[in-house]
Amino acid sequence: MERGSSEPPVARNTGPTPSSSTDPVPIPRSSSFSCRPNPGSKKHKRTPLYQRSMSFDPGMLHSNGHTAYANGTGPGIREIGVVEKLLTSYGFIQCSERQARLFFHCSQYNGNLQELKIGDDVEFELSSDRRTGKPIAVKLLKIKPEVLPEERISGQVVSSIPMHLDGKSAPGQVPTGSVCYERNGEVFYLTYTPDDVEGNLHLDTGDKVSFYMDTNKHTGAVSARNIQLVKKKQMRCQGVVCATKEAFGFIERADVVKEIFFHYSEFKGDLEALQAGDDVEFTIKDRNGKEVATDVRLLPQGTVIFEDISIEQFEGTVVKVIPKVPTKNQNDPLPGRISARIGFTDKELPFGEKDTKSKVTLLEGDHIQFNISTDRRDKLERATNIDIYPDTFDFTKETREMGVIAAIRDGFGFIKCVDRDARMFFHFSEVLEESQLHISDEVEFTVVPDMLSAQRNHAVRIKKLPKGTVSFHTQSEQRFVGVVEKELVATSNKNTSPTRGKEKETEEGTIAYEDCGVKLTVPFHAKDLEGGGLPQAGDKVEFSINEVKRTGLQSAVSIRVLNRNSSNTKRLHGFVATLKDNFGFIETANHDQEIFFHYSEMCGDLENLELGDTVEYTLSKGKGNKVSAEKVTKVAAVNGIGDDVVATVMMGKVIRPLRSVDPSQTEYQGLIEVAEEGGVKGQNYPFGIMGMANKADCLQKGELVKFQVCTVTQTAQKMACNVVPQRRAMVECVKDQFGFITYEVGESKKLFFHVKEVQDGLELQTGDEVEFSVVLNQRTGKCSACNVRRVSEGPKPVATPRPDRLVNRLKSITLDDASAPRLVIVRQPRGPDNSKGFNVERKTRQPGVID
Repeated sequence: MERGSSEPPVARNTGPTPSSSTDPVPIPRSSSFSCRPNPGSKKHKRTPLYQRSMSFDPGMLHSNGHTAYANGTGPGIREIGVVEKLLTSYGFIQCSERQARLFFHCSQYNGNLQELKIGDDVEFELSSDRRTGKPIAVKLLKIKPEVLPEERISGQVVSSIPMHLDGKSAPGQVPTGSVCYERNGEVFYLTYTPDDVEGNLHLDTGDKVSFYMDTNKHTGAVSARNIQLVKKKQMRCQGVVCATKEAFGFIERADVVKEIFFHYSEFKGDLEALQAGDDVEFTIKDRNGKEVATDVRLLPQGTVIFEDISIEQFEGTVVKVIPKVPTKNQNDPLPGRISARIGFTDKELPFGEKDTKSKVTLLEGDHIQFNISTDRRDKLERATNIDIYPDTFDFTKETREMGVIAAIRDGFGFIKCVDRDARMFFHFSEVLEESQLHISDEVEFTVVPDMLSAQRNHAVRIKKLPKGTVSFHTQSEQRFVGVVEKELVATSNKNTSPTRGKEKETEEGTIAYEDCGVKLTVPFHAKDLEGGGLPQAGDKVEFSINEVKRTGLQSAVSIRVLNRNSSNTKRLHGFVATLKDNFGFIETANHDQEIFFHYSEMCGDLENLELGDTVEYTLSKGKGNKVSAEKVTKVAAVNGIGDDVVATVMMGKVIRPLRSVDPSQTEYQGLIEVAEEGGVKGQNYPFGIMGMANKADCLQKGELVKFQVCTVTQTAQKMACNVVPQRRAMVECVKDQFGFITYEVGESKKLFFHVKEVQDGLELQTGDEVEFSVVLNQRTGKCSACNVRRVSEGPKPVATPRPDRLVNRLKSITLDDASAPRLVIVRQPRGPDNSKGFNVERKTRQPGVID
């Protein structure tokens, strides 16, 4: 520490001097000194000895029989001390640099003895008494310090006094702290004790203080005294961002149950990343009489903890639920209440919206389990992690209804209720056990009114049920017999097609029957028929009665025809030969003609109607006397063509395709000509849709086929059956997911195929020979290949040799050729392990040298 300066030592001539020298005797430096000012006096600022102005004449000192040297041979060492005791002719000095108390005689003091007082700092030489040999002080000089005004120094606590948890100091030692202050760009540190602090305050590290400096006269140690607290350090607080607005936000504090405002300009970080729920630390400042958070900084997630949650779970009962729509006077953030017995005490614990594990609606009386959360700030206990027990419905006595999931949207859905006409709205948050719902799932639920609209209800507390639990109707065990009074009539809808997947609607029919002597009628629908064919008016049927629970309406189900009325129009059998966009054709039972039908005449589901299906129909005449089929019904399959099938497999050639392939021809049947030695050359056999092994195959004119011959039971006509085409062609090209085969179909010279149609998952190459079937898209009229099977592989592609001009050019190029192509390394070679790929350094091989 740099102290005040003074004049350099100046020689003083006071009289005759020894002949050896008249120069002043140098005063040795001392490392420390002390000054104890009188109460009320101004503080004396000390100056180091080497900067003080003082001199003396050794001749002026009176030895009085004492030598100034310990051994009497030379000058002694000068020391510093404090006058401890002063009598009339002698006194005692307490040494400052060592623990020693020295006697001195007043005659050894150089100066006015009246000015010497107890506590004054003096400088002396060490000598010894001639008689006793004890050390004494001689040649005393009073040190006159420079008197400076006392001033308080501003500093900061760098180390607070350590304290026990009970507030007492550590036993066995005097606790100390330290403060620091700055002078001329340098920082100095001073110690202090609890007695040096005014007001019996406990100072913390970082507190701003002011103090005086004090020097121990015995040890020379400098310390701080009369310490006063100027300003407490601003403590860093923690909290969680609970709300963010356009330019400001609020933080929930972790030390008290209180929110504090902060402006976005005080946030130190990426403002775009700040969101509600982030842990932060901040400093509290007072602005315009209000506390605000400043210097807001992010903390790692999970740093701030508000509460302690019990490991043990408790059981309880909901006694007060949280209102869905809060009232204007509701200020309680925990409006719910749970009653539970904890230990041997009955408690009522509050809870809020965020304390439930799920968003399922709670009702009064619910049997629940929960944990207890204790707030660290105010020790408030509340229930949290609330979960509903499965047996809660036995406690609440609520009315439970059942239904089936009818529709699901993004986050909500609708339930088809057993006991209600209207579909019931529900939200996914109301599903118990976190089970995922699908359409047609059977569920149980509670119906409550909507808080926003009293006229509307919605389903809550939804529980998934096992399949077969929910039933919308009851079916009688008794079987009834009646007569069809009104037969089913198909509605006219020209736009229905199988591609749209819509079930054909029909007008319901009526059955008359007797029950306990009372004549009754009951409606029936096509979906409730058993067996093939629609019942006609007058047909005798057997059925059961089904009653809808919701409405009480009855209908006939499981209807089976017992006897048909002979007067009814004859029902015919046929086979679906063609399916277009909204109409199709039926191959007659004799396999020689096709009958038109519109999809509006189809009774049943068009989705499942396919080529070759057996149907039952009735003939009718429309405009222009054109014959068509009506009341078309799909029935169980019957034998295709006939039972008498010749085992011999023949080869033939298609000389006429089916009319579905070539609509320009007048005949429906296709024609195959035998083309092998086993059969009669030139003999022809007709075939229909039922004669083809693959009903979807599109046989073209001129194609080679294998087939068998059978006899039609009704007409005894011989026809071709089990017709399998013998197609072979080359793959022309293969692209990403499709390719083309060199095969002529109609006007096209190429036949499209998809790679999914290739059997065994093989990857075809250009030139491969394949066998395949040709199918006709009924809607677009375009053909494509299916069931593609590779017969043989094509020739492997051969690398094209380099042109001679390029080879000759490369042979003539040397490394020194400036006109040669310049090669630039784009990427170094690397091996599978990401290394350079070459373990041995590559060297230029010398001709004729073997490594």
